[in-house]
Amino acid sequence: MSMTTPSPAFSRSLGALQGLALGDALGMPTQSMSAEWIKQAYGTIDGLRDAIADQPIAPNMPAGSVTDDTEQALIVARLIINGKGHIDALALAHELLDWEDDMRARGSHDLLGPSTKLALEHIRNGADGRTTGRTGTTNGAAMRVTPVGIANPSSDVRRLAERVHESCKVTHNTVHGFTSAALVAAAVSFGIDGANTRDALEEAVQCITRMRDFIADFDCAWSAKADVVARTEVALNAASHATDTEFEHFLHNVCGTSVESNESIPAAFALAWRFADEPFVALCEAVSLGGDTDTIAAMCGAILGASGAANAFPEHVIATITQVSRLNLEPLAQQLCVLRG
Repeated sequence: MSMTTPSPAFSRSLGALQGLALGDALGMPTQSMSAEWIKQAYGTIDGLRDAIADQPIAPNMPAGSVTDDTEQALIVARLIINGKGHIDALALAHELLDWEDDMRARGSHDLLGPSTKLALEHIRNGADGRTTGRTGTTNGAAMRVTPVGIANPSSDVRRLAERVHESCKVTHNTVHGFTSAALVAAAVSFGIDGANTRDALEEAVQCITRMRDFIADFDCAWSAKADVVARTEVALNAASHATDTEFEHFLHNVCGTSVESNESIPAAFALAWRFADEPFVALCEAVSLGGDTDTIAAMCGAILGASGAANAFPEHVIATITQVSRLNLEPLAQQLCVLRG
């Protein structure tokens, strides 16, 4: 019996989900820690680590455990599949609330981020879901958007924009929330369509420029914070031209690595560009930076995996994450690919 060769689109779709989970699991033990504390606690990060007892978010979690980044992305994936390409925003809200209740029951500190938490608490208290996301400028929508990039081709910019907005509007219905999620989704989508990592990153930035006309249609709330796309362009320039010392200084002191979307998305894009030919190194660098390490590495890993770098991810590390976190990514990747068309 002959074996069927997986399509390139499926391989890259699976790579995006694997890269997301890999970056997330690598960053689990270092999230919300400073670079200095990470170095003191773990030394050089070159693989999966058990979390230390005083890890602020995930104390004592075993190596290979994923966090909210992967778990919420998989919620989005299942909603897309059940919705035949669309996401019911209120269903997403209730799924996320149920997820947090389950995490709290298990004694986890890894709960909803600030923007998502605020929006969903309003929904729990009876607020209209069309109004709850109008202050969300952090990276919660971007961290879970990878399945949207898998399920929608980069050639249909309007469709991609609409599906991104479906995924973010209930929690991050702001210009920052939408554009940060759209950047990640577009980079993933361009990668699955065959672009290499650096081309996917550049195409994503250009794609968001074409999406700006839709933001008025979506009624995304304005914020005075620095523009996500402009800061991402600056970050890509630094990744391309800076020396190693200059690049490290840029990430820590100019870019930033917090949960704010105008810091974490530029950081993820810069790392993916800088280490496009060394994808596992990119993720180890990401989780050593300090700050929102798991989310930065998860977004970076999704983009790298989507653009064909998944074969450079260590197979035994992927296997460990799959076993420890009980993941079954292949069927989701396949079904999302079918929806892509």
